[in-house]
Amino acid sequence: MEKTLSNKLSNEEYEALIAKTFEGSLVKEKTIVSGKVVSIENDLVTIDVGSKSEGRIPVSEFHRPGQKPEMNVGDAFDVFIENVDNSNGETILSREKAIKQQSWNKLQDSFDNNKVVTGIPFNRVKGGMSVDLDGVVAFLPGSQIDTRQIIKDTKELLNKPLDLMILKMDKFRGNIVVSRKAISEVELKEQKEELLNSIKEGSIIKGKVKNITDYGAFIDLGGMDGLVHITDISWTKVNSPSEVLNLGDDINVKVLKFDQELSRLSLGIKQLTDNPWDNLDSDIETNNNVEAKVNSINDTGINLLINDKYDGVITLNEMTWLKKPPHPSKLVSINDIVNVKIINIDNDKKKISCSLKQTKSNPWDKLNETLKINDILETEVVNIVDFGIFVKVHDEIDGMVHVSDLSWDEKISQQTLEQYKKGDKVKVKILEISVEKERISLGIKQLDSDPLQEFLDKNPVKSMVSGKIIEIDDKFLKIGLENNIIGTIKRTNLSKDKNEQRVDRFALEEQVDSIVISVDQKTRTLNLSIKEIEINDEKKALSKYGSSDSGASLGDILGSILKKKE
Repeated sequence: MEKTLSNKLSNEEYEALIAKTFEGSLVKEKTIVSGKVVSIENDLVTIDVGSKSEGRIPVSEFHRPGQKPEMNVGDAFDVFIENVDNSNGETILSREKAIKQQSWNKLQDSFDNNKVVTGIPFNRVKGGMSVDLDGVVAFLPGSQIDTRQIIKDTKELLNKPLDLMILKMDKFRGNIVVSRKAISEVELKEQKEELLNSIKEGSIIKGKVKNITDYGAFIDLGGMDGLVHITDISWTKVNSPSEVLNLGDDINVKVLKFDQELSRLSLGIKQLTDNPWDNLDSDIETNNNVEAKVNSINDTGINLLINDKYDGVITLNEMTWLKKPPHPSKLVSINDIVNVKIINIDNDKKKISCSLKQTKSNPWDKLNETLKINDILETEVVNIVDFGIFVKVHDEIDGMVHVSDLSWDEKISQQTLEQYKKGDKVKVKILEISVEKERISLGIKQLDSDPLQEFLDKNPVKSMVSGKIIEIDDKFLKIGLENNIIGTIKRTNLSKDKNEQRVDRFALEEQVDSIVISVDQKTRTLNLSIKEIEINDEKKALSKYGSSDSGASLGDILGSILKKKE
């Protein structure tokens, strides 16, 4: 059947029909309307808002930062219409702008009327945190997070609802500044007033550890702070409050002193329990042996904890029978359980003095039974000082080898000392034992014969010796003899003739004869004389060519001898 022209629709009629079809469902740009989810594909949500074309919105606009989207096909959401049927035939929608516009209106009302808003921190940024206020991002400065400053890490606030006050709003720039502190201050003021009205000395209050210092801990009582001094934390010695308390700990404290005018509180923790010194345990008596735990170690000794409630101390001289004891850390470690003897109880200072060495017998008492002078010991070096080395003689007795007893050659004694180190195995000879002074003198050089004595055995005093000049001084000559023995000829001993008592008559390396006139044991040098040879020669000449009573001089005798030769 063929249609006539009268059955055809004109363009105008067609447009009118289309308009009628969508009448009542036309949408306006820059408005918020309700749309229905048609599909969810490839991170895009297709929304039907009743226009000719559907709009698509990224899935990310349908959930808060850090959360997963919750939506299904058919769900309805408010969306903002940016553009309807643009040149590409698309409708541009925004879920984010719809939320923001709605939220801004609510937030403006809260700001104008000082209402509390709820926000969720979702990110830590420089200077504070970013907070989600129903789709609007606000800034929470670090200084506005908390009044009491007991939050150790702002990370613990992330993704948790917080009650906040809006401090500043700028819709044009999109800036909002919020504060958690503002709410806390109001709450704290109310709590403080309530606390001030109810608090009194002797009261037991629950609080939270707010801050820890070297001298104590500040406790937040909910409205005001109080100080627990380090001496009021425990009946026993506390080296640092941080050993006992942690930031954020919930604890009970006792009010020791309350200055209402200054709002100052002194608190105590140890006062919640009885003072153990009011009734000492039965085993806490002088001369008793008890077990104790090493609480701390220092240069002067160790601190103990006895029966978990009494402070004890062992001074350095009570650690060991050693005359020069090692550092306490070489003998014990923290938390070690040690057996000690109580030697004094000071109730005023609440301190028990103990001894570690007195739990053992004094090794000096029987030392003479095991060691004697001239004994040779094989032992090890335990310490090195400027004046010698200490070696182990007994488990708790050290002996000393003085630097002067390391080598017979005094010139190299210091160099010899530098050759030793801790742990070296050495042989020593016992030179002296003094039980009264608790001292043992040892020697290493004494293991060998004395080269000076050997020299004197062959060349006693008044013997003639020969050696080279090794040093020339204005006042003396230094002579090198065999076996590295050193001799000295003073200027006055260079000649019988004063005119000949000159050191410039001699040269280095020149061989000279002299006579041993004395020994200086302290410097281990020989005093020599050339003059003594001249005197001896004169005596021999007088003895041969004249007599003591003839009145003739050595010059006369020599003159007569020369004449006879002529």
